[in-house]
Parts: sequence; structure tokens; C-alpha cells
Amino acid sequence: MKLTKPYLLFLGESRSLGECKTAAGLRDWCRSDVVGQYSLPAGTVDLGITRHTPESAYAAGARSMVIGIAPVGGAIPPAWWPALLSAVEAGLDIVSGMHTRLKSVPGLAAAAERRGRNLFDVRHSDQVFSAASGLKRTGMRVLTVGTDCALGKKYTALALTKALQGAGRAATFRATGQTGIMISGSGVAIDAVVADFIAGAAEWLSPNNKPDHWDVIEGQGALFHPAYAGVTLGLVHGSQPDALVLCHDPLRTTIDEYPHCPLPTLREAMDQYITAARVTNRAVRFVGVSLNTSKLNDEHRKRLTVELEKEFKLPVIDPIREGAARVAARMVEDFPGANS
Repeated sequence: MKLTKPYLLFLGESRSLGECKTAAGLRDWCRSDVVGQYSLPAGTVDLGITRHTPESAYAAGARSMVIGIAPVGGAIPPAWWPALLSAVEAGLDIVSGMHTRLKSVPGLAAAAERRGRNLFDVRHSDQVFSAASGLKRTGMRVLTVGTDCALGKKYTALALTKALQGAGRAATFRATGQTGIMISGSGVAIDAVVADFIAGAAEWLSPNNKPDHWDVIEGQGALFHPAYAGVTLGLVHGSQPDALVLCHDPLRTTIDEYPHCPLPTLREAMDQYITAARVTNRAVRFVGVSLNTSKLNDEHRKRLTVELEKEFKLPVIDPIREGAARVAARMVEDFPGANS
């Protein structure tokens, strides 16, 4: 599918910035493709960009409205239906990464046909995947993994791709979620793949390549998440990563929205991921730790970085504050056979 840009970012009634990670990702990684934001009256999230209605956004150049929210379950609630219909009537395509298909919204498909607009369900694909083979592929792969959901796996993968390319290395960002697909223009919404074929889809996403080429694969979920661990495990197995980067929010103590589920320690998380990844790549290793330090002051961030680097003997970064150059340098150091 070819999405029509620029975008208007729809935030619905959200009161949680974390829930609006799709919109925030588009704002941060393809800002030139974003005209503004649109919220319903009860919504309180502000991305710091121009507020629009669908009509004013179209006048400002927008050609698609992207559902920028990723709520648990991925349903499109009835409260959004009038906003989606008004966007189509204003002349905008609708782009959705939700599990619910846009055509299920009453009257939306008919309105889109009448107005000559398109409905894009990014999460749903006609691609047919096979079961994983487990066979080793040429080229190199790094996968971002996490202690939880929504803490920086996509941002880390994008920053690492940029850092590798900046260092003169061949690298491709491989999107596995709706936001990454909207940013990069291609990929697989891995959590919408039938369970038996998740690992096979990950193999398809990162095929054979030149020996010095890095596929930087966007992680999803977490092995410790009571709802999404299965998606993570299939992605780990099919990616066959040579390298792993652990992503973590140091202020979280429990799984987001699951207060009864404590987070693992970083050491426990690394051990679990190495065990899982060795099923398809015995030589896998960690090359860095990526922290979301957006809520830490500079002193706390620097102290934590020093402590973790001393403990794990790995570069510890915040991809937003400093980029991922130090992790890219560690990859070059640890995998000399992959260097040009």
C-alpha cells in the first residue's frame, strides 16, 4: 500500500501520552509529513504541534488522517466514528494501525467510496507467511528487545539505523509495528500475524543479504508481558539476531497497565532473551542498553548510566538525547567480520 501524505494525527479522547505513541513516533521521525493534531473534546494529550479540525487540516495540505493511538486491544470505539466520518467528508484518507478494520465502522466505507477516499488498515496484510525454517540467513541482524511495552524499542531501532548509516555501514530499518510501517513505508505488523507464522514472518522481513549488511529489527512487546509475550518470542526466534539491545524505562516497577506484574531486573531480562534467542542463533550477544530517561534529570541520568555501564560492560544510551552512535560502535567492534 502507498500511504498519502501529509498526515493529520488523530488523538481521540486520549489522556495518556504513552497511549499516543503512534502519533508521537510520526511527529518525531517524519515531522515534515505531519500537518498537525486533532483531538476530541475530552482528550488532553498535546504533542506540541498545530491543532486542526479535519477541514482546516485539509486546507493546510493534509491528505490522510492517521489514528495515532494504540490502546490495549486495538479496537475502534464508537466515540471515534463521527470523527472518522468527518475526516473522510473533509477529503482525507484514513490510515489505521488498529486491530479493528476501518470498514467495520458503520457508514465509513460507503462515505469513502462516495468521496473517492481510501481506507488503509496498515496492520492487516494480504501477504501469506510460511512457518519458520530456522535456517541461518546471510547478513547481520540486530533486534531491540525490552523489559516492557512502549518504552523505546522503535526509537532505538530508528536511532541505531541512523547511527550505522552515519558510520558508513549498510543498514535497513525493519518495521514490525504500525508506526514503524507508517514511517518507513514497509514492514510487517507482527502482532497481527497468526501465531504459527510469526517467526516465519520475521524470517521474511529480514531475508538473506550481503555479509556486511545490518537489518535493524524493531522489537515488539516483551517476554515478561502477560498478554504479548508470545508475539515477542516468535519475533526473537524468526529474527535470528546476532545482536540484541535491551530497552528499559528506569522509573517503571511493574508492567504498564498491569500493576500486578513486576518488571524483571535488567540481568534477568538479558538472561531470558539470550536463552530465547539461542534457539535460532547460538552466537547471539547484547551490544547495548537503551534507556528512556525522559523523566530523569541530568544528574540522575548520568549516575544511572555510569552504574549500568560498569555493571554490564556495555554502552548505555538514551536514543533521543544522544542517539545510538556508541552502540553502533560496539557492534562494529564485536562483529569485525561484518565490517566493510
